[in-house]
Amino acid sequence: MTDAELAVHLAEVAGRLLIEVRSAGMFSPKALGKAGDQTANQFLVHAIREQRPDDGLLSEEEKDNFERLAHSRVWIIDPVDGTREYGEARTDWAVHVGLAIDGAPSVGAVGLPGLGVVLRTDAPGVVPPAPEKLRMVVSRTRPAREATEVAEKLGAELVPMGSAGAKAMAIVRGEADIYLHSGGQYEWDSCAPAAVAIAHGLHASRIDGSPLVYNQSDVYMPDLLICRKEHAERVLAEVAALA
Repeated sequence: MTDAELAVHLAEVAGRLLIEVRSAGMFSPKALGKAGDQTANQFLVHAIREQRPDDGLLSEEEKDNFERLAHSRVWIIDPVDGTREYGEARTDWAVHVGLAIDGAPSVGAVGLPGLGVVLRTDAPGVVPPAPEKLRMVVSRTRPAREATEVAEKLGAELVPMGSAGAKAMAIVRGEADIYLHSGGQYEWDSCAPAAVAIAHGLHASRIDGSPLVYNQSDVYMPDLLICRKEHAERVLAEVAALA
């Protein structure tokens, strides 16, 4: 399999495992998130190490191994992005399987198991055109100040949504137009979504316009912007004006 085919296959299988774990009815909501995370993580980690033994690996659910810093190719995974949404049997959670090459989000797949969909870098679709009134996805529980203020400047509608992957894929799928996040994330939250967004011709950067760089010693990533390229300049200008 190519790297992209592998990413898609892993996201699909992990998604099916997560649905099965939830459908078993064995866990309380809190325990379900842990059981799902660990089950999907074990599958993804063992599969990647078997299929790509010479690559580095970073997972939210594994203790970080800084040996990855010596690799130019590093798989960056999030077995369950949106544990709360997964436990609540919502659809806005995701499985992230990304590959950073020389720090760039290059290959990946984002599974949306609740929708039976996997978005991928090797088969980009056409992003639907934006409506007259733009839509900005924000956190269901804690919308970032910058996002709400920029949305007001743009006259954009706020669309509450769960996981980072679900928000990013909402832009790819044409369900929203701007994903502006400033509340802090980690590399596994955005590597695969950014790769998929870029493959679909979208803009993906930090909110100051600088590139997204992965496989760093510090995996914290403060902010993220994913949107159509024609909206990027205006959004970045509004963010800069807030500062």
